[in-house]
Amino acid sequence: MIGDTYRRTRVVRGWVHETKPRQPPHPDPTGAPSQGTSDDAQQRVRPRRARGGGVALLAVGLAGALAVPAAAAVRPDGAETGGVPAAQVEWGECPADVTDEAAPYVLTCAKVPVPLDYADPGGEQIELQISRLASDNPEARRGVLLLNPGGPGGSGLTQSTLLMSRGLPDSVLDAYDLIGMDTRGVGHSTRVDCGFTGAGYFSNIPPYAVDDAAVVEQAKVVKAAAEQCAANDENGLLRHVSTANMARDLDSIRAALREEKASYLGYSYGSALGAAYASMFPETADRVVLDSNVGDTHLNQERLRTFALGMEQTFPDFAKWAAKRHTAYGLGRTPAQVRATYFETAERLDRDPVLGVDGALFRQVVFGGLYSPLSYGRTAQTWQSLRDGDAAAARSLLDSNLLDGVLSDGAATRDEASPLSNALSVFAASTCNDSDWPEDVRSYRRAVAEDREKFPLFGAASANILPCAYWSDPVEPPVRISAEGPHNVLILQNRRDLVTPLAGGQRLHEKFGDRSRLVTADGSGHGVYALGDNACALNVGTTYLVEGKMPRRDVVCPAG
Repeated sequence: MIGDTYRRTRVVRGWVHETKPRQPPHPDPTGAPSQGTSDDAQQRVRPRRARGGGVALLAVGLAGALAVPAAAAVRPDGAETGGVPAAQVEWGECPADVTDEAAPYVLTCAKVPVPLDYADPGGEQIELQISRLASDNPEARRGVLLLNPGGPGGSGLTQSTLLMSRGLPDSVLDAYDLIGMDTRGVGHSTRVDCGFTGAGYFSNIPPYAVDDAAVVEQAKVVKAAAEQCAANDENGLLRHVSTANMARDLDSIRAALREEKASYLGYSYGSALGAAYASMFPETADRVVLDSNVGDTHLNQERLRTFALGMEQTFPDFAKWAAKRHTAYGLGRTPAQVRATYFETAERLDRDPVLGVDGALFRQVVFGGLYSPLSYGRTAQTWQSLRDGDAAAARSLLDSNLLDGVLSDGAATRDEASPLSNALSVFAASTCNDSDWPEDVRSYRRAVAEDREKFPLFGAASANILPCAYWSDPVEPPVRISAEGPHNVLILQNRRDLVTPLAGGQRLHEKFGDRSRLVTADGSGHGVYALGDNACALNVGTTYLVEGKMPRRDVVCPAG
C-alpha cells in the first residue's frame, strides 16, 4: 500500500502486510515529551498544525446461514436497545511495540470482548485490541472513524498515526476519534497462529509456476500448510476468522464505544470488510469510504487472479519510469525494452539463481516494487544487480528482511518461527473461510496455463494453488453486498492498481447501486485517500468524511 519512505511492503510473504522501517522517530515539533498514554497526555503530545508531511450480505443474518444477533445498538447515553450486551471500554497504555511504532504520536488502547461465535453470543469470548487517536476539538467532533489497513492479517493499531504522518487533513482529525484495531486473530487481539517457519509456506501470494510440475509441487506445500493450521488450532478460533465475523466485530466495537453510528475507512482487503459492514449493518454504518477495492466482500480464486491483470496494467508505468533512467539502471531505453529485460532476467534466474533468488522470487520482488511509484528506485536497483548476477543484491534483500529465511544460505532460520506466521495464518483463515475454493489440483494447473499465456508477467503466480484447496468447508456463505440502505458508500480507486485493479472498484460500485459513488483517480499505486498524491480524490474524500457531501455523480480525477 505504501512505499519505502514510511513502510516496506513484504510481498513475498504477505499481500498487504506492511512494516514500518526501523528509523528514529520524527521529532515532535511541539517539543512535548513522547511518553505517557493518558487521554490528557495524548491530546497534549499529538502534533496537529505542524505535522511533517511526505512520504492491506444482508442486514444482520445471512441468507441460508445462521440467524445471528447483531451487536447491541446503543443510544449516545450508553443505554442498550437490544442485542448482544455492549462491553465497557477502558482506555489505557498501548503495548510497547505499538507505542514505539506510533511515536512521536501517542495512542491509547483498550480491549473489547466479543463472541468467538456470534451464533452463541453468550458463549466463549475473545478479545479485540483497539487503539484511539482522539479528536482534540470537542466542537467539531462528530463521532468515530473505524480504520482497516488491509490484509487480511495486517495490524491496524497504528493506521491512524500512519495516515496522520501522510497528511490526513486536520478537519478529519477534528471530526473523528480515529479507531485502529487488530481484527480477530491478529497481533494483540486473540491470535491464531499456524506455526509457520522460514521454510515451506512463506507467502500469501503463490510463487510463479515456471511449468506444470511446479503447480503439482506447490500443491504439496499448501496441503501441508492447511494441515499445519488445523493441527495448531488449539483454541478453535481458526474457523471463526471470517469477513462476516470481522464485520460483526466492527459493530461490537461501535457499541462498546457507546456510539449510535460509526464511520469507516478501509483500504485493499479493508474494502471487502467495509462492504460487508455497510451491507450487514446499514442502520449503524455511517459514512463509509472504501479505497483500492477487491470488488466484493471476500477474496476467491477469481479475485486473486486479478493480481496478474493489475501487474499488466501497472508495469507500463514502471517501464516508462525506468526507460527514462536507462543510463542509471540499464534496464532498457524504451518501455518495450524494459519489458523484454524483465523476461530475460527472470528466465536467466530460473536457470541460474543468485544466492537462492530464482526467477519466481525475482518476479515477486518486482511485483512488490510496483505497489507504489515511491518504490520504483529500490526495485530498479535490485533488478539491476540481480540481472548482473551480483550476489550482494540477494544479500541486501535478505538484510532488508524481505526474504529472511528463504534464501539458500538462510538455513539457520528456516526452522525457526516466521515473524509473519500470524499474518500468514489470518490471511489463509479469512480467505479460505469466506468462500468455497476449487479442490481439484487439475483446475489450478489449467488456470496457471491459461494465465501464463494471457498475463505473461505474473499470471502463473496469481493463478497458482493456495491452502484453500485443502481447507475445511466454510461455516457460512460469503456476505452478499446489499444495494438496500443509505446512500453512504464512497469508493475510491486508482486507475492502475497492482493488486486491486480498477475493475474491482467498478464491480463494487455496480453491486452497491445507488448507495455508492465511484471516484477514479488517474494514477498508479495501491492506496488513494491520503496515501496517494491525487488532490482531487483527497478533496472529494475529505468533503464526504467531514461534511457528509456525497458527489452527485461519479467523479474522474485527473492526475496530480
